[in-house]
Amino acid sequence: MTDYPKFPKDTSGLRILVSNDDGINAPGLKVLEKIAKTLSKDVWVVAPETEQSGVSHSLTMHEPLRVRKINAKKYAVNGTPTDCALLAIKTIVPKRKPIDLILSGINPGENLACDVTYSGTVAVTIEGTLLHTPSIALSMSRGFGQPVKWRTVEHHAPALIKKILTTTWPKGTLLNVNFPDVEPKAVKGVKLTPMGLRAPNDKVEKRTDTFGRTYYWVGVPHTHVYDKEDNDLVWNARGYITITPISLDMTNYKVMQDLRGTLETK
Repeated sequence: MTDYPKFPKDTSGLRILVSNDDGINAPGLKVLEKIAKTLSKDVWVVAPETEQSGVSHSLTMHEPLRVRKINAKKYAVNGTPTDCALLAIKTIVPKRKPIDLILSGINPGENLACDVTYSGTVAVTIEGTLLHTPSIALSMSRGFGQPVKWRTVEHHAPALIKKILTTTWPKGTLLNVNFPDVEPKAVKGVKLTPMGLRAPNDKVEKRTDTFGRTYYWVGVPHTHVYDKEDNDLVWNARGYITITPISLDMTNYKVMQDLRGTLETK
């Protein structure tokens, strides 16, 4: 698969799309919009009307989507993060000049390991990548119930994104960036890492409403499991900004080859 074209040294003319999964009024979106505007004069924002965390790469297919114009380059969509990326690229942003880069976030909580399969933040970049647009997801780790250290992202993200834009990466691949839960000066560096694995969030709370009816609440924070391997969980916990290139091709080629002789027919 070929690489995306190289970005110009002067990024001021780039058309950048900013989106998220936390909604149009989320603090992280405001931070990311501010960061994007340090890179370019042409920044568009298309984000969900309400929080859409955990919806993964889902599309709205059984009800109409409505777009609310906030200003000339800022729109809210009553749909999922995927809807936002799709509508931005296909209808909202004028096609006479395509979107050069998508930035998604900044999520108030890490998207590490297999969390990316749930993440609406990452879903924006999946859709962007499917539509042949270089895409970067950005998240900020934080302790459960603790305030987000936005200063860390504000301090480190502009220079990091500028450095990323001096590189190129293959089409069909997105970049997943996670900032550690430390103050700006405590960040130890940047690590390119593979995805880790940790215990899933399999806790479900059974509750009773005021009418005596049973309901269930999913979303109890999972336990952080850090193994000793070289992965995003480990390095992020040690105070590093982690960058993980994620391919949309999830095929396990070794297993496919191993099973081919047994299961394939001529």
